[in-house]
Amino acid sequence: MTIAERVNALRFLMNEKEINAYIITSSDPHMSEYVPYRWTSRQWISGFTGSAGTVVITENKAGLWTDSRYFLQAEKELIDSGIELFKMGTENTPTPYQWLSSELDTDANVGFDGTCFSVAETRNLKNSLGDLGIHIVEEFDLIDEIWEDRPALPNGEIFDHDLKYSGKTRYAKLTKLRKKMAELDCNYHFVGSMDDVAWIFNLRGSDVDYNPLALAYALIEKEKATIYLNEDKVPESLVKDLLEDEIEIAGYNSVFNDLEEIPGSANVLLDINRTNLRIFNSISANIIERENPTQLFKSTKNDVEIEGMKNAMKKDGIALTHFYYWLEENLGNTKVTEFTVMEKLKELRSQQEGFVGESFGTICGYKAHGAQPHYHTTEESNVEIEKESILLIDSGAQYLDGTTDITRTIPLGDLSEEQKIDYTLVLKGMMQLSMAVFPVGTRGCNIDALARMDLWKNLRNYGHGTGHGVGCFMNVHEGPQSIRQELKDQAILKGMITSNEPALYRDGKYGIRHENLILCKDAGSSEFGDYLEFETITLCHFETKGIIVELLTQEERYWLNNYHQKVYDILSLELDEKHKAWLREKTQAI
Repeated sequence: MTIAERVNALRFLMNEKEINAYIITSSDPHMSEYVPYRWTSRQWISGFTGSAGTVVITENKAGLWTDSRYFLQAEKELIDSGIELFKMGTENTPTPYQWLSSELDTDANVGFDGTCFSVAETRNLKNSLGDLGIHIVEEFDLIDEIWEDRPALPNGEIFDHDLKYSGKTRYAKLTKLRKKMAELDCNYHFVGSMDDVAWIFNLRGSDVDYNPLALAYALIEKEKATIYLNEDKVPESLVKDLLEDEIEIAGYNSVFNDLEEIPGSANVLLDINRTNLRIFNSISANIIERENPTQLFKSTKNDVEIEGMKNAMKKDGIALTHFYYWLEENLGNTKVTEFTVMEKLKELRSQQEGFVGESFGTICGYKAHGAQPHYHTTEESNVEIEKESILLIDSGAQYLDGTTDITRTIPLGDLSEEQKIDYTLVLKGMMQLSMAVFPVGTRGCNIDALARMDLWKNLRNYGHGTGHGVGCFMNVHEGPQSIRQELKDQAILKGMITSNEPALYRDGKYGIRHENLILCKDAGSSEFGDYLEFETITLCHFETKGIIVELLTQEERYWLNNYHQKVYDILSLELDEKHKAWLREKTQAI
């Protein structure tokens, strides 16, 4: 079916069930960012392939809402679909629910799949449409009735994340979690997010692209814990190990019956942002609504995880050195396309010990493609890369001991004055955040301006956040911390690993983004309190030929030269003479 035919088929079902509007999110039953193919419903109904967006279908209209990362991509992918693009965050653009308020009559029925809608989002919807007397219909997965070849549930094998990588046993993590449950006077803790389940029980899987996770829920009690998943996926030896820690395995869908059987007098801790509505409605006990404690627990890496992440950065740096050497040698001598770059990067990373896969789909944006922050190369958009203009590459890998995420912007020929200024200003912002020293208790929104200040002074900016948390052989996007302009009441804490990625995009021309990962650590104490700072742990050179050195402060030049020396000192030990000499040239002091 064409996109228009799919939308019409959905409208036919809506009419049958007397549903006036139907909402399709980008989520799955675990409120994941990256979802198994079975739950790519929003992509299937609209043709929009970005990772974030919401589609709303009414009897006569259809709209897609997405953020600034995907405006250009969505415009192209929605052509001839009959679906209107709504650019979230721009002036005079209504939210999906504001739009529905203007489109619907009183007493209308709004439907969605209750297993793919969080409790928090449901309340937001009800509050937004409350004056209209809207009726919520959450029991129908209408997409399932029209998607004839819909993928089945993923069935990848689950494996143990060894203690030499995790640094803490399942028993230790459950003990810490149960202590928090006791503080909150909770008898049960339901965990719906796959990354939290994976971290608590030191389990990993392959049910989701890029994230080493397994489709699973968990219910934790004072004396035992139950993981709900496809039991055939768990090796017998792992089942035995789990039982030794009072951890049972149960069928994936049996979670609903177990939740219904919790005594009404019990207190159940759950995160309404990471719990779907059907799960929530299965519980008749008293619910304590709090963020999953494991969100914070796993964000502050232990010493073993930190060393593992640093080792992953070293392996990644070696692969990237080989890649950028290859790119320089081959560009102009053989045909190199965006797809070629993506394939070569994966090939070279796969040669490193402990490589499991990519941590997200590589963004390889040549010239104007780089102006799309989350550009996705397709057969139609793939272009040949030549020795001119700018190439932006944002990529990462999953290793057994850590997760990487790095962006480098590569000048491929002589740059214009404007391009050099942009390149330098973005790099200055990244360096200023790298050098930050701040008091304990500082939030990410308090230091976001450091990365933007030089851009602002020159009337430039970027529309996305500056930094996100990164997991340890886990999700490449992790909370609860972030570095962005929006207010969020979460301090940056010792042990957190966060991305540092200021940027600048010129629509139709090019994009520039520089990204390293930074580890928060102690900076010292004084009579004014305790202070923190960042250690840059990514290991890869910057192309200095894009820099206007006169725009750098002495402190910035010192930081860049020291960073390049560190990159060379660590990576050169693992390189042959050819690559070592090349890297020595790339890391020369400026």
